[in-house]
Amino acid sequence: MAIRIVQVDAFTSQPFAGNPAAVCVLAEPRPDQWMRDVAREMNLSETAFLTPQNGGYHLRWLTPAVEVDLCGHATVASAHVLWQDGHLPEGQQARFHTRSGLLTADRRGEWIELDFPAKVAVPAQAPPEMLRALGVNDAKYVGRNAFDYLVEVDSEETLRSLSPDHSTLRKEPVRGVIVTARGTGQFDFVSRFFAPGSGIDEDPVTGSAHTALGPYWAEKLRKTELTGFQASARGGVVRVRVAGERVKLGGQAVTVMTGELLA
Repeated sequence: MAIRIVQVDAFTSQPFAGNPAAVCVLAEPRPDQWMRDVAREMNLSETAFLTPQNGGYHLRWLTPAVEVDLCGHATVASAHVLWQDGHLPEGQQARFHTRSGLLTADRRGEWIELDFPAKVAVPAQAPPEMLRALGVNDAKYVGRNAFDYLVEVDSEETLRSLSPDHSTLRKEPVRGVIVTARGTGQFDFVSRFFAPGSGIDEDPVTGSAHTALGPYWAEKLRKTELTGFQASARGGVVRVRVAGERVKLGGQAVTVMTGELLA
């Protein structure tokens, strides 16, 4: 029996921007190896697999190389597909049972707002080879949370010009490295995210990275509602609202492809 799969661009209102994710809503669980094979076949930064569970959906996120504990853009994409394809009524909250606990998504007009746990970074000593691999000579801040390193650089210009040595970054025992700088114009901050160890040299827009970026910039800028721009080649906008130990992430989504899995 063919299984529907939907490709969605998340954290954007325009096709072919933001971060693409594949979403597969299953009637019942499928074998882990099958999910790994599908994720490799899709060859996107994340493929999301959902099965009904406890009045919501069990949600798993797989890259072409590994399964991850938290992913924002594929959660935005999953909520978008649940409403678009009629799995949930348009106004009903989407509830996801995940490795990171219960996560929710709500419609906010044209935006989808996720409720994620804050993953606050604490100051950390940067491995010298990591900064060299990034091409950062003088980091303003280096921190680390459960998933990633967080590095602040001196300007948006510096951030946009980075051309990392991914083979060296791949050796770091973390999911990835978030690099950020104070924003100019309409954005409070800008960022990029490098995760070669997870099979993704540069992720286009990383919702889960904003669970660290939100608290970091909220403290620095003394505001709890912020707008961030992830300055990858595709680019994407993330609205951030810090609420104690939770971070609300806002993004838009657009479907760009639908298909059927025949294997």
